[in-house]
Amino acid sequence: MVRIINYKERETEDGEVFLVLELQGGLEMIKSQVTKNFYATARKTTVPATFDEETCKALIGQEMPGKIEKVECDPYEFTIKDTGEVIELDYRYQYNPEEDTPVPQQRVERSESTIDDVVKFQNLEKSFSPNGVH
Repeated sequence: MVRIINYKERETEDGEVFLVLELQGGLEMIKSQVTKNFYATARKTTVPATFDEETCKALIGQEMPGKIEKVECDPYEFTIKDTGEVIELDYRYQYNPEEDTPVPQQRVERSESTIDDVVKFQNLEKSFSPNGVH
């Protein structure tokens, strides 16, 4: 499941303004490559919306089925807000509405019947008249 946590205003290259919904996935524990300590995080992404601002506000907190996946892309520069450091990334996060749901395992029981039992049963069925008279 993902949750709508915010909305933002964006602008196209042509100057057209539109809104996007900000989505957040579930809690993930990630091990730092530098300190080797774990930290809690959640994946986030945005999706364009055709809603007005009032509707976007009302949708905050709404949960939807799906997940946020990490997908490869062409390398791009990203500035870390807190430090101002510019890094190069080759992935982005994308919303996938299809959640992997485990298929429930059903216990299959082995039949004690043999092929001879099946043939015998079929022969019994043929021995009865469809009109009830032998």
